[in-house]
Amino acid sequence: MTEPRIETEQDAIRPLRDDIRFLGGVLGDTIRDHEGPEVFDLIEQVRTEAFRVRREEVGRSAVARKLEGVDISVALPLIRAFSYFVLLANLAEDIQRDRRRAAHEAAGEPPQDSSLAATYRKLDAAALDGAAVADLLADALVSPVITAHPTETRRRTVFDVQTSITDLMRRRQRYTETERERLAFESQIRRQVLALWRTALIRLQRLRIQDEIAVGLRYYELTLFDVIPAINAEVRAALRSRWPGVELLPRPMLRPGSWIGGDRDGNPYVQAEVVRQAAGQAAGVAFGRYLRELEELEKSLSQSARLVPVSTRVAELAASGYPDPAPHADEPYRRALHAIRIRLSATAARALGAVGAGVSVDALPGAVTGRDTETAPVYATPQSILDDLDAIDASMRAGGDDLLADDRLAALRHAVETFGFHLQGLDMRQNSEVHEQVVAELLAWAGVHPDYASLTEHERVELLSAELRTRRPLLGPHARLSELATKELGIIRAARDVVATLGPEAVPNYIISMCTSVSDILEAGLLLKEGGLLDPGEPDGPPNCTVGIVPLFETIEDLGAGAATLAAALEVPVYRELVTAADMRQEVMLGYSDSNKDGGYLAANWALYRAELDLVEVVRKTGIRLRLFHGRGGTVGRGGGRSYDAILAQPAGAVRGSLRLTEQGEVIAAKYAEPGAAHRNLESLIAGTLESTLLDVEGLGSEAEPSYELMDELAARARAAYARLVHQTPGFVEYFRQSTPVAEVGDLNIGSRPASRKPTSSVSDLRAIPWVMSWSQARVMLPGWYGTGTALEEWIGGDDERLATLSDLYRRWPFFRTVLSNLAQVMAKSDLDIAARYAELVVDETLRDNIFGMIRDEHARTIRMHAAITGNDHLLADNPSLAESIHNRFPYLEPLNQMQVELLRRLRAGDDSELVKRGILLTMNGLATALRNSG
Repeated sequence: MTEPRIETEQDAIRPLRDDIRFLGGVLGDTIRDHEGPEVFDLIEQVRTEAFRVRREEVGRSAVARKLEGVDISVALPLIRAFSYFVLLANLAEDIQRDRRRAAHEAAGEPPQDSSLAATYRKLDAAALDGAAVADLLADALVSPVITAHPTETRRRTVFDVQTSITDLMRRRQRYTETERERLAFESQIRRQVLALWRTALIRLQRLRIQDEIAVGLRYYELTLFDVIPAINAEVRAALRSRWPGVELLPRPMLRPGSWIGGDRDGNPYVQAEVVRQAAGQAAGVAFGRYLRELEELEKSLSQSARLVPVSTRVAELAASGYPDPAPHADEPYRRALHAIRIRLSATAARALGAVGAGVSVDALPGAVTGRDTETAPVYATPQSILDDLDAIDASMRAGGDDLLADDRLAALRHAVETFGFHLQGLDMRQNSEVHEQVVAELLAWAGVHPDYASLTEHERVELLSAELRTRRPLLGPHARLSELATKELGIIRAARDVVATLGPEAVPNYIISMCTSVSDILEAGLLLKEGGLLDPGEPDGPPNCTVGIVPLFETIEDLGAGAATLAAALEVPVYRELVTAADMRQEVMLGYSDSNKDGGYLAANWALYRAELDLVEVVRKTGIRLRLFHGRGGTVGRGGGRSYDAILAQPAGAVRGSLRLTEQGEVIAAKYAEPGAAHRNLESLIAGTLESTLLDVEGLGSEAEPSYELMDELAARARAAYARLVHQTPGFVEYFRQSTPVAEVGDLNIGSRPASRKPTSSVSDLRAIPWVMSWSQARVMLPGWYGTGTALEEWIGGDDERLATLSDLYRRWPFFRTVLSNLAQVMAKSDLDIAARYAELVVDETLRDNIFGMIRDEHARTIRMHAAITGNDHLLADNPSLAESIHNRFPYLEPLNQMQVELLRRLRAGDDSELVKRGILLTMNGLATALRNSG
């Protein structure tokens, strides 16, 4: 009997390398055939040299010499080639991930952490009380919120081709038993790669906010419409089966959101019309999907009344279906579904018209138009159509057609329950400084106070509280306001119209950026009142607001004071009444990006944790139901990293069944462009939320306070080290602007939002996205690690016991382990030899040597400290899949970085031709695609 062969690590990764080699070969053939031998030969020479660099056979200058002085007409296809190599490598890695997961399951191994199957096992082992579970999940919500990002500018055509290639590669893997089949799949893949090569990777014109809206919505058709309702149904069924006596999750747990079109903080292009477009187009996507599904159900549910019984309710629905029922006289389900489709078409026509987004019901697939819909009653709420669909479902099950009911009809019911008529919640966001300006203008115009800005905080709170209680508006129909005030009120009134038409979930939150005081919170309330979203109530009744007022605490100082600010707001009677009217629910947003830019990686992460501890204490004292909204970016420097680990790293009591988090940039495509990836990422959010809510995951016990004090000291040391470089070193801003492409990020057409909040060169005014993206492009990754090494080395001070203390915390405390793990991931993507090439762009040699020397020393120090604490011999010892990924893509990163430096040098020397600028933009997108979380 032959011993079963044990799969080695090389066996496991061989299919991935074979796929990368195959796709790279197809792309190479395509380039040779269509760009000519000169371009192809240069690409091959550069690629060969990059592989030699990876094997340390030659120095880094080998690739640079090949690219120095290359004509821009050759440089552009070369950049495109390596960008597409990376894109295809990403695709192969996604397939490999699914391949490994399938092998894992086939081997009968236990489910992996971050999967729902693993979470269910942990819940079963904990033997939890059903009533306690119901209490903790009473407000259950997991909401990924999609936001716009300048590096995510790929065209829909490119996504479509990627999807086709992925599908063909999967089928090639499964169905190539004969040479004929293999050649057929290879031919189709070559056809798609040619289409990819002939398609421009990015558009030339500046990205408009309307384009960003369309990009965000594309993910619903790609994956989210199918995946989210399915996960919601699975989680509800799994939990209710474990605690059958308790009605858990009465509402779907997973409900998505968006900022695109509602976030106007620093974006002058968000106007009232944009709010209408964002909400209206989202609703159009939802209505279109429902109508198409109803049409398909009409075709498939052809049961005859002569063969199956139907309920009275279905018979009533059927009677209002087709105008001429004769062709379907004995097909009640078909007729009932047509009746629903008529009513939903009428509902869509009225809703889209009322929102005023320019979306026509005639363009929706499956819509019924004409006289039938003009007289049909509309569905007042999504629950109304759900009632009709539930009636059909109940009738079919009563007749024994459960198998049919469990298919397309069940999917539609789950989708309507999840997405409603609005599809996604559109958040509004504005900076507190803008609120203050507008409120001051309104109060002056109304004669309430001539100089609001001169008031103390106490006086402001008293004045705003009084205004929130009065039904008198501040403005009449003929008020003459500034352009800013007119715009701001117009946006809020557009949101009011959206809520009136699509329901309160269409615009669920109003976020206050840079919130530092109680008056900042009340100012937002006053603007919502003036715009018609906050009702002061009857003289003896409480106020009510359908939109949640959400303070966003961003800087280190604001995070530290956030809990006190919220507690003080809750002591203001009118605000406490608003929170009470919202079922005691209060959402708070935590800013990962600005806190990191302000104080560095370790200080920001600890400030966020401390802020959550303090907010949990406010919950204990006030009885509110806290929901945290995590403003995480794609990269570690902006709060990125594995979402599951990040959720488990939250303090006890900070999750309680609900959280929201932003999803940004190329990370959105990596997570949600393909159904398998979307399912994995979304179930990991649910899994983390359930475990953090229902299980004890912190693991510190009685040692919590000493551990917190230790982190206080580490964070202070890290912040001081970071400040010495970023805030105190003369010439740092000049170094940053010259050694990274930050200036080009602002000048080139990569997003609708300006790179800075204000027209200054200050680090504090620079937006976090270009700050982080520029360091990532230059392969320094500074926001993801700088200052941590110094803090750890200083605190340990050569003391073995202190080192052992940190090693113990790394093993036992998810927060500290996640901090070091994320740091390792981002440092593994850094490359200081490449960064040195960018540093050569700095004109002042003394400045260059001083600052780059500080960066290089801290980089080496941080790696040493990571190794000492974790015991790992290299950064990614605990993440072999990422290590393999970086190994595979190194030869494609090298030429893109070297080419970017070359083109930056040319641009800054005076060659500002459109082709040079386009080349820089292409390298930015190629590197963002390669790094997969760069901004």
